[in-house]
Amino acid sequence: MRTASLRRLTVGAVAAGLALTGCGTTAEGGSAAAGGADGPIEGLRMLVPNSAGSGYDTTARTVAQVLEANDLASSIEVFNLEGAGGTVGLQRLVNEEGNADMLMQMGLGVVGAQYSNQSEATLDQTTPVARLIEEAEAIVVPADSPYETLDQLIEAWKADPGNVPVGGASNPGGPDHLTPMLLAEEAGIDPTEVNYVSYDGGGELLAGILGSQISFGATGISEITESAASGDVRVLAVTSEEPIEGLDAPTLTEEGVDLVFTNWRGLVAPPGITEEETQRLVDAVTEMQASEEWQQELEDNGWTDAFLAGDEFTEFLGEQSERVETVLGRLGLA
Repeated sequence: MRTASLRRLTVGAVAAGLALTGCGTTAEGGSAAAGGADGPIEGLRMLVPNSAGSGYDTTARTVAQVLEANDLASSIEVFNLEGAGGTVGLQRLVNEEGNADMLMQMGLGVVGAQYSNQSEATLDQTTPVARLIEEAEAIVVPADSPYETLDQLIEAWKADPGNVPVGGASNPGGPDHLTPMLLAEEAGIDPTEVNYVSYDGGGELLAGILGSQISFGATGISEITESAASGDVRVLAVTSEEPIEGLDAPTLTEEGVDLVFTNWRGLVAPPGITEEETQRLVDAVTEMQASEEWQQELEDNGWTDAFLAGDEFTEFLGEQSERVETVLGRLGLA
């Protein structure tokens, strides 16, 4: 059953992290413990490998806000470096070897892009810090779409896959790409016939949906919550096991489609930083995850807490890379 293979793309959340601190000189001459052993991390920069308004961007800015609110870091700079499904940003991170003052927001999309774009920079070169959240995907159409139900959409899609384009803010192998490809399989559509349009970030994807450039979109729940509430888009289904609170949409399984899928997001640092510098970053994110502010952000954004830190996140990331490569191979994309 395909649902089982999809669920193997994520695992249960396990919290981890020991209260160790340390200091070290970074590649740019700063210090990973510039604020003192017990003080906030200073000079931290957070790289978002796609456009403003994307799920990565929203997550990174939320992380920065909560770290600062809890005096775990100060004056964090969040900046965007988009391109090639996140691998432009990944290459920049790998080039920052030894710099303990940088983190990159990433997730399943970057895992896939490293294969689909044949990236020279790979995630196994980075220093994993923590997985943060899981999030279901949504099947979305503009408010004036002729498709009012998932059945209507699938019927039209099966009849002429090439003339029912689907968009997502992922390159091949990312969550917005895997969702419609696996949905197509379940619907009896050859995935090679799917007309998939890739957008660089959730903001651009939403514009494509609203402008009817595509027939439907696959995207993270948090990226369309406001547009759904305002009536600009209609959510035909969500990929979670259970309905999403506050969102008037059935699950795929409720619509008779045997498919459950969950995206995830996390943080990685450059290669070549010391164990003490790595632990300081892990400790800060672990404390952030336990804070009341972060728990409130999870609720407000409809995110599922999926915290996994340090070595356990490293193991998870390796497993994800192998499994995504397998799925892409099955789809003829790797």
